[in-house]
Amino acid sequence: MSSIRLFILGSFAQRGEMHGHQLRLLAEEEHVQMWTDISVGGLYGALKRLHAEGLIADVRTEQDGNFPARQVYAITDGGREQLRALQSEGLSNFVLRPDPFDLALTRLDPDRLDHLPEVIEERVRLLNELLRTTVDANEQAHPYLTLAETYALEHREHRLRAEIEWHEGFVAALPGILADERHRIHPPLPT
Repeated sequence: MSSIRLFILGSFAQRGEMHGHQLRLLAEEEHVQMWTDISVGGLYGALKRLHAEGLIADVRTEQDGNFPARQVYAITDGGREQLRALQSEGLSNFVLRPDPFDLALTRLDPDRLDHLPEVIEERVRLLNELLRTTVDANEQAHPYLTLAETYALEHREHRLRAEIEWHEGFVAALPGILADERHRIHPPLPT
């Protein structure tokens, strides 16, 4: 599933013809980097790939004053077909990316176990700060959002709240985890 392809093709389908700079401004206006895995800087490269694949096509070249000429694109029939497939995949598949925290937790440094509570405390603080800024940003954006956009942004809030809740349980279990790690004996390596 490619979020950037879905964003670009979906934007052309919804908004019509545009050039790359307009697409970038749209991504910045919608703050896609805050609620998706899209890097705004990656839009131009993705546009070139979609064009090479025939999913978007040249419509015309525009030049405004002394600015460089800009190529205006539109979605093709093949692009609409690809968009439908991406929409279907995006709506039906669930993505839960592994968190490097889990691997680090299973590979703790026995000489630094006493530092783990403060590391976790800082992690929880950062998660709470991220939730606070997310809620604030969502509240500011709310008057300008469609109902679907509102739910999309609230999804991040709910995921953060679940992550914080899990960490609260982890903090409560931390004394037992530390005791277990202090007495850990590693089995022999497989042969």
